[in-house]
Amino acid sequence: MKKADRLFVYISFLLLLTVSVFGDGLPMTEPGAVGLSTERLSRIDKVMEAHVAQQKIAGGVTLLARHGKIAHLGTYGMMDVEAGKPMTPDTIFRIASMTKPITSVAVMMLYEEGHFRLNEPVSKFIPAFKEMLVLPPEDAEDSAQPVPATRQITIWNLLTHTAGLTYHWNDRLGPKYADAGITHGLLQDESTLAEKMNMLATIPLLHQPDAEFEYGLSIDVLGYLVEVVSEMSLDTFFSERIFKPLGMNDTHFFIPEAKRERIATVYERTKDGPITRKPPEPTVEGSLTYSTDYPYNGPRTYFSGGGGLVSTAPDYVRFAQMMLNGGELDGVRLLSRKTVELMTLDHFADRDIDFGLGLGFSVVRDASDLKEVGSIGTFGWGGFFYTNFFIDPQERMVGIFLCQLHPSGGLDIGERIRILCYQAIAD
Repeated sequence: MKKADRLFVYISFLLLLTVSVFGDGLPMTEPGAVGLSTERLSRIDKVMEAHVAQQKIAGGVTLLARHGKIAHLGTYGMMDVEAGKPMTPDTIFRIASMTKPITSVAVMMLYEEGHFRLNEPVSKFIPAFKEMLVLPPEDAEDSAQPVPATRQITIWNLLTHTAGLTYHWNDRLGPKYADAGITHGLLQDESTLAEKMNMLATIPLLHQPDAEFEYGLSIDVLGYLVEVVSEMSLDTFFSERIFKPLGMNDTHFFIPEAKRERIATVYERTKDGPITRKPPEPTVEGSLTYSTDYPYNGPRTYFSGGGGLVSTAPDYVRFAQMMLNGGELDGVRLLSRKTVELMTLDHFADRDIDFGLGLGFSVVRDASDLKEVGSIGTFGWGGFFYTNFFIDPQERMVGIFLCQLHPSGGLDIGERIRILCYQAIAD
């Protein structure tokens, strides 16, 4: 998209947001009004436009909000190169694992209502997880013979990925997940969370509960916990308890037909090569199989709490701002300030991993984590199809980067955009 055309889209969207603040993003403002430099923010445009011109990405959307107002909303390139469809502020993206923070918030909302404590076994609500088996270490004499778990999986273990669950790319358990038909949210599935999570409980864990961090299907189990406790489908709980109250009108598990034309196409890139359109057929990478058309083709019964949502930058910034505000936005309170504090603390100070981890978010722990410009206490997450966000309580700032690219071929534009957000601070 030409710069003049993109400026027209930006101004039009600014007018739209001015008229309807609650349902579309946050209020817009001039960068200087919130301590940001207009000139320095233009560096984001230059970097994004260069990546589009060099065919490293098809396009993307970047957003920076400070003090509760959007100071930058950029659209670049195409949502569909072959169809000649330009990226727009309301383009819908597969946010994949950026679903996890939302599911974690849902869990903590039920926690605040007194339904459970975090150290309780999840088997109190999902009995299938009561007596789990665990794979012994790979160097054990009989590494293939599972042994009984020494303790039960707690809700805390699920929130912190210490339950012993993993994802399909794991060499030891990935094939077992695939053989059992366990999905991860990025592929069509005719079943339900109840069916697949109960099946998951029959497969051994990778390690003993609470023994170590392993990124995996824990948040999908939490999605089913939300269903059991609330007596709603996860889709309904999200819609009624989170999306409608926050005005997130374009966030869905499955896209309504009327919005189908707004979803961005997924592209792929090998190292140093140009982008190519992802084929319509499912992609198979070892035991991991995923598709790009799952949000609009096939059955609409499986609601993955770990990776199933699609959303827009204006929608997701409302969720992020709610967290930055301590659980409240525009008079709607989802969580207490103390619960948000708990969720955004580093609970892995005694664990040997290279980042801090809260309940649903990564956390910048201390100065040793600041290899680039940023702030201690910043929290956020990312997604499989090349999306990420950060929330900085010190600077009262939210940054969102949305693209649709997998694999990325080693691209680091998301990290560069974060740096460019910080260098624009001028107060």
